[in-house]
Amino acid sequence: MINFRLIRHLWLFLAVAEEKHFGRAAKRLGMSQPPLTEQIQALEQGLGVRLLDRDRRGVRLTPAGAAILPAIRKFAEQLERLELAVREAISGQTGTLTVGAINSAMLENLPPLVDRLRVAYPELTVAVKEIDSVEAVPLLEAGDIDLAFARLEGELGPTIRSLPVTQDRLAVALPQDHRLTAFNEIPLADLAHEDFAMFSRRLSPVYFDHVVAACAMQGFSPRILHEVRSVTSQIAFVGCGQGIALVPSGFERLAPPSVTFRPLRERIDIVAAALVWSAARHNPMVEAVVSILETGAWFEM
Repeated sequence: MINFRLIRHLWLFLAVAEEKHFGRAAKRLGMSQPPLTEQIQALEQGLGVRLLDRDRRGVRLTPAGAAILPAIRKFAEQLERLELAVREAISGQTGTLTVGAINSAMLENLPPLVDRLRVAYPELTVAVKEIDSVEAVPLLEAGDIDLAFARLEGELGPTIRSLPVTQDRLAVALPQDHRLTAFNEIPLADLAHEDFAMFSRRLSPVYFDHVVAACAMQGFSPRILHEVRSVTSQIAFVGCGQGIALVPSGFERLAPPSVTFRPLRERIDIVAAALVWSAARHNPMVEAVVSILETGAWFEM
């Protein structure tokens, strides 16, 4: 069992030994001199040995006091490190932050954020787990991840909060030799008879429903040739001549030469990625990440 009274007495002894004066030691410790003297006497009685000799000039260590001083000084340094570690753990500055992220967020959103966290919290370990959007909320509710980057928006549950991180507009990805590449912009209705490489609704229901609803507004339901797991997979299927795809316009820079992007005539805005977390679980590092993203500070590195 930890003897906290002994630890305090040793701490007080260290101050007196270093200052070589009870008055200066008491001032350093923020206490009056009489109780300091009493507690040093209690330490000596408890150990059964005299540690300090007192005279008009101040304080001198006895041979016993001089013998134990190095060990007490080392112990005090260890206590300071322990106190710092406890404070950092309580504030969430150490340990592991587990982030679930969809494939595109791992390419676009996470790298600058992880760099920012490394600088601000060098003792923090960021563990990244690839997830599908549909997995984000269950994993957060179960406590398996601390944060998620996913294509989610709207009401997600009583304890789930979200913050749009990347907003974009839909564009159409076409095979390089597709007839519609001749146009600068394409009405969505002109895609009614095309084959689509689409995000699987099972993996990203919000994104899927948003795209299908936009098509329905133009009088058609997309004819889905392939259901895939990511936007990069949609683009890859288009490059292989396996239909066309409606994808966030920002992904044009990742497209190979075999794929051509064209803007839609209609402006269809989407949440390409949102930060999602559980308000039911208090985590100072989650709050720190939310603050960073709200201020846009992660792009300042």
